[in-house]
Amino acid sequence: MLLLIAALFALFLIIGMPVAFALALAAIPVFVATGTMPPTVAIQKMVTATQSFPLLAVPFFIFAGNLMNSTGITERLITFARLLTGWMAGGLGQVSILLSLMMGGISGSAVADASMEARLLGPGMISKGGYSKAATAAVLAFGSIITATIPPSIGLILFGFINEVSIGRLFLAGIVPGVLLTATLMLTAWIVAKRNGYRPDLAEPPTLRQVGASFRESVWALAFPVILIIGFRFGFFTATEAGAFLVFYALFVGTAVYRELTLGKLYDAIRASVLDLGMVMLLIMMAAVLGYAVTLEQGPQQIAALVTELTQNPFLILILVLALLLVSGMFLEGAANILLVTPIVLPVLTGAGFDPIHMGILMVTLINIGGLTPPVGVIMFTVCGILDVRTGAFAKAAAPYFVAMLAFLALLIVFPALSLFVPGRLM
Repeated sequence: MLLLIAALFALFLIIGMPVAFALALAAIPVFVATGTMPPTVAIQKMVTATQSFPLLAVPFFIFAGNLMNSTGITERLITFARLLTGWMAGGLGQVSILLSLMMGGISGSAVADASMEARLLGPGMISKGGYSKAATAAVLAFGSIITATIPPSIGLILFGFINEVSIGRLFLAGIVPGVLLTATLMLTAWIVAKRNGYRPDLAEPPTLRQVGASFRESVWALAFPVILIIGFRFGFFTATEAGAFLVFYALFVGTAVYRELTLGKLYDAIRASVLDLGMVMLLIMMAAVLGYAVTLEQGPQQIAALVTELTQNPFLILILVLALLLVSGMFLEGAANILLVTPIVLPVLTGAGFDPIHMGILMVTLINIGGLTPPVGVIMFTVCGILDVRTGAFAKAAAPYFVAMLAFLALLIVFPALSLFVPGRLM
C-alpha cells in the first residue's frame, strides 16, 4: 500500500496537480480501498490539523513580517547592511547576505526574503557591482537559506509542530548555525568576487558616526531577535505568544516610531498575509491526511526496518536519511517536505541516538537547499524568474555556494554543539 501511495503522489505531481491536493488524493486508497478507516476520518484529520496552539505562530510571524516590510524597516536594514559590508569585495552581494541574516529575525521565510532582495538589490548588483544575472541570482538564492535557519523560521515552526519538538528550543538552536552560515556564505562571496572582479558598492569603509546613525535608525528591527531570546530564556512567552507580540511590536513601530504604516499599507500587509497563510495551511491540512494514512500503514516502522537492514552505524544512518531528504527536496516544496517526510524519518534518527533539536536544524536547512535545485526548486525559480535567468546558468554560477553549503552541513553534523549549545544553556 505504501508503494501505491508513493506512486499516486508521484503521478499527481508529474501531471501538474498542486502539491496540496496531490498529498490528499494519494491517501485515498487507505481510506477507500482497504476499509481500515471510514473516509470521514480524512475530513476530521484536516480539521484537527488546524486546531493547534503552537501552529498559531505561523500566521502571527507571517503577518508580522509583512507589516515590517510596510513600515520602512526593510529599507533601513538595507542601509545598515550596506554600510557594514558594501565596501568589501563583492559589494552588494555581501550586503544581500548580511541583510538575509537581519531579515531572518523578522520574516522567517526564505522565499519571501529571496523575492524581496531580488527586486530591491538584484538590479544594482548587475548594473553597479559587475555581477552577471546568474551570479546575482546565485548569491540571493543561497543567502535566503539563512532566513530559514535562524528564528523565527517558519520551517522550524512547522518542524516543531508536526514532530512534537519544542519550537522555542529549535529557535534558540538556529542562532549559532545561522550566524555560521552567514560567515560561510560571505567568505564564499568574497572569494568569488576576488576571482571575477566584482566591485565594492562603497569606495571606502564608513565612519563610526555613519554606522552609529544607521544603527539607531535600524535598532527597532534589530532589537526583536534579542527580545525573542530573552523572552524564551526567562519564560516570558512561548513561540506563539512571541509571534503575537511581534505583530503588536510591528504595529507600534509602524505607527508610533516611523509613522509610515498607512491604512493602505496595512490592507496590503493583511492581504499578502492571507494569501501566504492560505497556501501554508492548505499544505498542513492535506499533509495531515497523507501523514495519517502513512502512519496507519506503518510507514515509519517500515522505513526504520529498511534503514537498519542496510546498516547499524548511526553515522551512516544519518547520511542515508539526509540523502533521502536532499532528493525529496528536489521534488517537494519545503513546507510539504517538512510536513510529509520528517515525521517518517525523525524516529529513525532518534532511534539511532541523535538529538531531535540537532536533527531539526539539519533537516530544515537541507530541505531548503532543495529549494535551490530543479525540478521543483521554489527559491531558485523565484529568483531566476525575477531576474530572467536560465536554470543552467544559475546552476553553474551557484557551484561555489553549493560546495560552501556542503561544508557548512558537514560542520553541523560533526559538531552537534553548534546547534545544541545555546538551547542547552538558556532553556
